[in-house]
Amino acid sequence: MSLTANWSYPTAIRFGAGRISEIAVACTAAGITKPLLVTDRGLKDMAITTKTLDLLEAAGLGRAIFADVDPNPNEKNAEAGVRAFKEGGHDGVVAFGGGSGLDLGKLVAFLAGQTRPLWDFEDIGDWWTRADADAIAPIVAVPTTAGTGSEVGRASVITNSETEQKKIIFHPKFLPSVVICDPELTVGMPKFITAGTGLDAFAHCVEAFCSPHYHPMSQGIALEGMRLVKDYLPRAYADGTDLEARAQMMSAAAMGATAFQKGLGAIHALSHPIGAIYHTHHGTTNAVCMPAVLQFNKPAITDVLVQAANYLGIDGGFDGFCGFVDDLNDSMGIPKSLAGLGIENPDIDRIVAGALSDPSTGGNPVEMTAANTRDLLLRIV
Repeated sequence: MSLTANWSYPTAIRFGAGRISEIAVACTAAGITKPLLVTDRGLKDMAITTKTLDLLEAAGLGRAIFADVDPNPNEKNAEAGVRAFKEGGHDGVVAFGGGSGLDLGKLVAFLAGQTRPLWDFEDIGDWWTRADADAIAPIVAVPTTAGTGSEVGRASVITNSETEQKKIIFHPKFLPSVVICDPELTVGMPKFITAGTGLDAFAHCVEAFCSPHYHPMSQGIALEGMRLVKDYLPRAYADGTDLEARAQMMSAAAMGATAFQKGLGAIHALSHPIGAIYHTHHGTTNAVCMPAVLQFNKPAITDVLVQAANYLGIDGGFDGFCGFVDDLNDSMGIPKSLAGLGIENPDIDRIVAGALSDPSTGGNPVEMTAANTRDLLLRIV
């Protein structure tokens, strides 16, 4: 193992119940005087969104919202968002919502000042250096789910609607200037979203912990993130008003996204093309894929998951850890196959091709080939 790596860690986070009241102060700290709030269609008319817009307006920062955002945001959403940003004369973005709103909001702030097309900034090599860094608008991020951790991420996952492929658009300045993590904003989440987003955070922690790359800080964060999910996701799922559980899950989400600087793996490599082609919920798709991927990687991850099981108080080592995952999924109604997500007769070849081209394969402990990835996918069909 090479003891050489490039590291960076997150941003200023205002964490705690009721701290959405500080949204105007956060915008001022970020240098934003006329923000565009970017969120998804489902959140557009919800009370938490209206309250946030009220707070911005009362502080003299205007009242502007863009919500033409799909569950798996794409370049068409980005184009419309940039148009709204420019026409409104905005100087920054409040990225508000789950992964879709956060990712699209960050992308709008990034693209509004660029002259090159979106796909020129895909996370390939040093393509991010093509961007005019000085033209990137500041971002304040406000998560309303506890899953993706995009609020502390330096990238956005965007679907190419023509090729039906998910692409990662990266730049260091995607990292928001200020984050407000207010667990009160997650209280109204329905159970299936609580489950799917929470298991997304768990997948981030598990894959980061199992990644073979060297990053001991991420390793510790991933392990504690798993513990928070184990202890608090069942509580948040059982009682959506359990504010302690909601807060701990918001922490776990941010920790998972911080930890996966160490790498992701086959769970995400599969779920990205599945979501792009069939428009499934990302976190739920991760949860469906996880049991099979753990078995796929067993030769390389048994020892590390024994360590995790010991820390988490799970008996039985690797098998005990896998049993815990199965039980957690079952307790939250997670399907055992793609058929349970409504995907009948999936296009195996397209999914495999998408998985092998996904950057997440680089963090998988076992090398992914066309043959073994196909076999893996067939386990969840």
